Amino acid sequence: MNSTRPMISIVVPIKDEAPNVLPLILETKEVMESLPHPFEIIFVDDGSTDGSYDIIKEAHKEYPFVGAVKFRENRGQMAAFEAGFRRACGEIVVTMDGDLQNDPGDIPRLLQGLENSDMVCGYRARRMDSWVRRLSSRIANGVRRKFTHDDTIDVGCSIRAFKKECLKNIKFYHGMHRFFPTLFRLEGYTIAQIPVNHRPRLRGKTKYGVGNRLFRALRDLMAVRWMIDRHIHYHIEEEW
Repeated sequence: MNSTRPMISIVVPIKDEAPNVLPLILETKEVMESLPHPFEIIFVDDGSTDGSYDIIKEAHKEYPFVGAVKFRENRGQMAAFEAGFRRACGEIVVTMDGDLQNDPGDIPRLLQGLENSDMVCGYRARRMDSWVRRLSSRIANGVRRKFTHDDTIDVGCSIRAFKKECLKNIKFYHGMHRFFPTLFRLEGYTIAQIPVNHRPRLRGKTKYGVGNRLFRALRDLMAVRWMIDRHIHYHIEEEW
């Protein structure tokens, strides 16, 4: 932990990303030290078996802004995000993947967007993924927009920033990381979107295939649609 309370908390779920941990720390450190705000990077180790957590602990000795949450077993990306949010000390939370496909260089623009909104979502204008992953994402995004009437361009893009105070009104469940913007909008928060850089994976292997990117997302979509239909909306005109 920093001796100075961080203003920005960067939450990074990881699962077997040992080759990417230190490069991500160094790249993010360079970006964040160009900004005037104290920060922390919180890794949430979602049951890694490749020594990722040992690398994080060793990095903390040299970089005290690095913190960690370690799960006893693999619990999934949403659980990792939620644990990271609880651990975060900053007024602003930034989320990123741990595979270096998200570019830390986009963080300053995300933070700038928070001046006029509660959440800023990145969207991958030029995706560096296989055609299968791009197609499954396009289908899932199209179906999601039809059912939720949410114009978020790319819910699969993990690099986002939001004001932590928004979390007090949001309840998360497994799979809901795909619907962060929808859940924020349900509570009346404002969303902005900006194009971000997307890079090819150079080390390690992806932990998510077509099955859990498409079919599980469609299942979770039904739950979110129910939440939208049953959400309570009212405006108090007078109370005494």
